[in-house]
This record gives sequence, C-alpha cells and structure tokens, in this order.
Amino acid sequence: MGNMNMEEIKEIEREDLEETSNEPEELKRIAPWMKQITIRGLITSVLIGIIYSVIVLKLNLTTGLVPNLNVSAALLAFIFVRSWTKLLQKAGYVSTPFTRQENTIIQTCAVACYSIAYGGGFGSYLLGLNRKIYEQAGVDSEGNNPGGIKEPGIGWMIGFLFVSCFIGLLALVPLRKIMIIDYKLAYPSGTATAILINGFHTPKGDKIAKKQVHGFLKFFSLSFLWSFFQWFYAGGDRCGFAQFPTFGLKAWKNSFYFDFSMTYIGAGMICSHLVNLSLLLGAVLSWGVMWPLIGGLKGEWFPATLPESSMKSLNGYKVFISIALILGDGLYNFLKILFFTARSIHTRVKNSNIKTFPDNQKQNPDDLQRNELFIRESISIWVACAGYIIFSIISIIVVPLMFPELKWYYIVVAYILAPSLSFCNAYGTGLTDMNIAYNYGKVALFVLAALSGKENGVVAGLVGCGLIKSVVNASSDLMQDFKTGHLTLTSPRSMLLSQAIGTAIGCVVAPLTFFLFYKSFDVGNPDSEYKAPYALIYRNMAILSVQGFSALPQHCLQLCYGFFSFAIATNLLRDFTPKNIGKWVPLPMAMAVPFLVGAYFAIDMCVGSLVVFVWHKLNSKKAGLMVPAVASGLICGDGLWLLPSSILALFKVRPPICMNFLATT
Repeated sequence: MGNMNMEEIKEIEREDLEETSNEPEELKRIAPWMKQITIRGLITSVLIGIIYSVIVLKLNLTTGLVPNLNVSAALLAFIFVRSWTKLLQKAGYVSTPFTRQENTIIQTCAVACYSIAYGGGFGSYLLGLNRKIYEQAGVDSEGNNPGGIKEPGIGWMIGFLFVSCFIGLLALVPLRKIMIIDYKLAYPSGTATAILINGFHTPKGDKIAKKQVHGFLKFFSLSFLWSFFQWFYAGGDRCGFAQFPTFGLKAWKNSFYFDFSMTYIGAGMICSHLVNLSLLLGAVLSWGVMWPLIGGLKGEWFPATLPESSMKSLNGYKVFISIALILGDGLYNFLKILFFTARSIHTRVKNSNIKTFPDNQKQNPDDLQRNELFIRESISIWVACAGYIIFSIISIIVVPLMFPELKWYYIVVAYILAPSLSFCNAYGTGLTDMNIAYNYGKVALFVLAALSGKENGVVAGLVGCGLIKSVVNASSDLMQDFKTGHLTLTSPRSMLLSQAIGTAIGCVVAPLTFFLFYKSFDVGNPDSEYKAPYALIYRNMAILSVQGFSALPQHCLQLCYGFFSFAIATNLLRDFTPKNIGKWVPLPMAMAVPFLVGAYFAIDMCVGSLVVFVWHKLNSKKAGLMVPAVASGLICGDGLWLLPSSILALFKVRPPICMNFLATT
C-alpha cells in the first residue's frame, strides 16, 4: 500500500457508514452476480490491463522491482467509468449507476490481466531461456547446456500461459469461507483496496474522488508531455536526459545519476521509505564501494583478458552476490511464514475445542450481512475440484510437449503438492501481506534442476519454477480479491469469473506487450536500459543447482556466504529488536536489486520518497489522500508514452537529437 494514509480512508468510511451499508436494504439493492460484470466494465478492465501491462513490463525488464498497483487500478477504474457516465449524461443518455461492486469487478479483472505481465516470467524464468541470456551466463560454463535455449515466441508463450495460469484460480476456492470468514484473515492489501472503493461510493468519498481525479489527470498530463519532450534528445546510445550526469561524470560512470524517470519517481511514492532507502543503501554498497574495489583486482581475482560481462569476471560477482542476498532473505521469510502459519492454525484448532458459544453472537450486523452474501453466492466444490483436475491434466500433457526436458511425472507431483503450498502461501499472505510465491518457485527451480541433471536441468528448473509460482501466486491473489469482494458486498462468483476473464486477457496481452519491447529495444543487454536482471539471476540459479559452486569466480563463494548470512542477520535484527529500532533495518531483497541493475533508479525512487515525506510534513491529511493519485498519474503518463515510442522504434524512427555529456579536455 506504500505511503497511502489508511487512517484517513478508514475515517471516511466510518463517517459515511450509513451510506455504505444500510443493513438488509443494502443487500436488496445489490445486482445479481451476473449483472455485476458489465460490458463497460470489461472494456475498462482491458484498457487498464493494457496500460498497466506496459508499465509493469517496463519495470520488470529494467529493474525487476514492481510496486503494488492495486489501489492505483481501483482509482483508475473509478476515473474511467465516472468520466464515461458523465459524458453520456451530457449527451442526454441515461446510464446504469456505477456501483462499488462494478468498481471491484473492474479492479479485479484489470489486476488479473496485468499480473500476468509481472508473474508470467517475461523478465525472469521464460526470458532466461533465450540465447542472449545463455551467452551472458557463460557458454563455457558446465551445466549451461546449449540445448537449453528457447527463443521467445508469441505462440508458445500464449500457449504456456493458458495451460499454467488458470490452475491456481481453482486451487483454494473450496477453502474461501474458511480463510475469509472462519479464520478472519486480514489480507491488508485487499482490505485497503475495499476501503478505498467503499470510500469512493459515498457522498463525502465522491468529493474526495473528484480531487483525486483532478490530481491524477494533472500529473498524468505532465508526465506524458515530459516523456514526449525527453524523446527528442535521446537519439543515440547514452543520450538524453536519462543519462544526465547529475553528480558528475565519475559518479555517472558508476551509475549514480538522476535519470528523470517519472515511472520510478511514482513507484518511489508508492513504496515505503524503508524499501527506497534499502535500495539506496544497496546501490552505495555495491556500485559505490564493492564493484570499484573488485574491479581493481582484475588480474588477481579474475583474468584481465576476460570481458567485464563474463560470469568469470566482475559480472559473476554481481550476479552471484545478488543471488546470495535474495536466497538468504527468501529462505528466512519462507521459514518465518511457515512458522507463523503453523502456529496460527495450531492456536485456532486449540481454541475451537474449548469454545462454548458461536461467533455469530459476537459479530456486528454489518459483518453478518457481508458473511450472508459471501456464503449465499457459493461456488460448487465439485466444479472447483473438477476444473483443477482438468486444467492440471491439460498442463501435464502440453508442457512436456513444449519442453521435453521437464518430465511429465515431475509436473504430476508438482500439481499434487500445489494446493498445500498455495494454502500455506495464501494463509501467510492473509496474516502478513507478504506474498512469497517467488520463493516457492525458487525451491521448485533448485529441486527440479538438480533432479534433471546437467543435460536438462536448466530448462526443467526454469519451467518448473514458472508452473509452481503461477499456481501459488494466483491462489494468493484470488484470496486478496475475495477479501475485497467480501468487504464491498461483491459476489464471490462474479469475482472468480472476472479473475478468470482478466487472466485470459492477460495471457494474450502480456506476450504481445512483451514482444513490443523485445522487438523495439535491446532486451537482455547488460549495457542497455532493459537489462532484464532477473532473467540472468534465474538462469544462474539453475546452473548453480546443476553445476554446484564451481560456477563461481574466485573468492565469490566466501562473499556469497557473507551476504547470505547478512540477509539472515538483518531479518533477525528487524524481528527481534524493539520496533523503533527494527523499522530502520534495511531489506536485503531490496538491497539486492541495484547490485546488478545500477544506482540510478534507486535515486529516482528516493526522490519520490522525499516528495512524500515533505508533503506529509507540510499537509499530512492532503498527502494521505493525494499521494496515490499523483503517483498513479506519474506512472501512467510515462507508461502511456512507451506505446508510441515503441511503435516509432519498430518503424526505425529515431529521435532527431543526441544530447550527450563529455569531460572538458
């Protein structure tokens, strides 16, 4: 949720409670579940899904760091439909009232669509199969088999997504009542989205929404025009405002500069101050200290004749130390969430044995009303189970035909275990708001790569990682959406159907959007803007599983041990020290990103964080309401310019000016 002021929104909801939930009368006014999904809603969902797919893929292919954009999607849905209904009213047409249920459906469908762009592996496990990433990982590396190459293709990517992304939607449907009503899991992001949507559809919320719409449109326009203006000066390599040597040329060579990216400033406004400061700390530690020192040891630690991009040269240290930080942080949080999940379930089972009166006696009427609708609009367990089995069988047949390296019996075992893994992840997300699906994917990657051997290990590990991550991630996202639907009185049936529609749209939109980038820009080149750092990281994880530590350059293993231990230690420090100390402990996962990408985007995001900090100091109430709108405007304006700029690049239309900076002689 970033820096959004939750207290303000909760206060709005409290003050207008009589408007948002008039007990039984509210239930009578709610449209049947099929009518909650409208044509205008689907069109709006597709538009938002396309815009955010472009934005998410840009972030995914440049840094791999994507903030939570759910609140932004809900705001954009409100803006689009309200603007449309007002235009129709002015033209003399009467339109159907825009309800919170329709708002929720649009947000759910749009998020499901652009989630494929983020979680579909376009910047990680699928892109890690292409030749460019294979060559970067070292053609002479043992285990990096030249047979483990599959170039991106629209056809097979769409097919792979369709057979892998729908299974997770059905894995936990039978447990929705247990997770949402019986266990009363918080799902903070889903709850916050519901509070925002409920706030929009009240008299006071409508006034606030008008201010947010005005702020969004203002900064959307400024961001779009600024990106358009910058394009004219970027007519060559390392040209334009994006290469402005803010702190001098020496700092610029070490990636320390402000690149005027509205996307990263907006992302910094959404992410917490701790995330942004952790990014900056990681940038200073790596590009400010470590890489210059290790680079100076060329000829001692690694051969001076090797290019810097070789995995046995400086690039090897960058990649494997990043992996050590990511694995250390991931392992700690994986075990932490499993512990909390097991402890919480044990406590609930223990307490259920000593209860002497039902929960209904303690619940307020609003909760009973929401629960009644949530239970009444049931989804057949048989439909969910049959759907899971059918989609699993299709995947077991189709995926080995696409990737013969991944044997069918491994996929069978994966899908037998997937519901249990999905439950653990969804339960942990409900408690902590931490979706660690990528950690389950990495466990699958290591296990499958090791079991499949040197010939098939890399491909089997990367594809298996994608299958498990897709199931676990989709299940958790659906539970977040069910929580939002529960609080906005939206039917679970319409939520599930909208999620399925959004997923289907995303399975087509995401590969097409990816190919717009892939054909327009130099994706995967470590010297370009679109480095796709996680593609190289994931491939090297698979190689590490197959080859062992011989893949590492000299002294790299010792450094990896140190940073792995550092990641564990910082997490322990955050969890076991007083809150006023723990809140300042950096996040190892965030620190790892600039190790490979560079410092420039961390500076941009810290600028966004600084804007939010100063705004809260000057006017905290206004900042709490306007920050999501302004951040969304900055991200969407810059993201929308990517579409025309990509099309111009496809047609070989280059900017007319190259603005470059050189040292004086």
